Amino acid sequence: MPRQIFQLKVSLAGVRPPVWRRVLVPGGYTLDRLHRVLQHAMGWRDCHLHSFEIDGLQYGEPDSDGELALRDELDVRLDAVVGKGSRFRYTYDFGDWWEHDVVVEDACTADPDERYPSCPYGERACPPEGVGGPSGYAVLLAALADPTHPEHQVMRDWAGPGFDPDAYDAARATTLLRRFC
Repeated sequence: MPRQIFQLKVSLAGVRPPVWRRVLVPGGYTLDRLHRVLQHAMGWRDCHLHSFEIDGLQYGEPDSDGELALRDELDVRLDAVVGKGSRFRYTYDFGDWWEHDVVVEDACTADPDERYPSCPYGERACPPEGVGGPSGYAVLLAALADPTHPEHQVMRDWAGPGFDPDAYDAARATTLLRRFC
């Protein structure tokens, strides 16, 4: 039986200009594996907790303390909880609270000549970890864009000389996905 592939559009909520990725993933991936795909596609480093909200249910890593009521993401396949046209939320880093809107744009049969997962399209760099969520990222962008901004040099040093908010490398994202997911 041919494998089903989902085409997902993942958009970082509350961030302007928009940061988004289009990823192609096998429908048989567990939500845990989808989490790893989203981490590498976006450019995160997987240093924080995360969860999925799909049809009002929360999925993630079970909390041994029982403080978070999450269903185990290891037990749930993507194709069992979503289909073409589905929308759901992926939240990463409960401190900075990065919400990602995820839309299943298409569900199709895998191309036997292609490798999955892949991230063929996207726009803009992912915000740096620890920047303070969407509001902190807005401050960073404003400071980086204005050399006369009082925080310009501090923010440039913090973000690093290689950080370019407009940069996105689809080939690199796909290489990381295939290596680690």
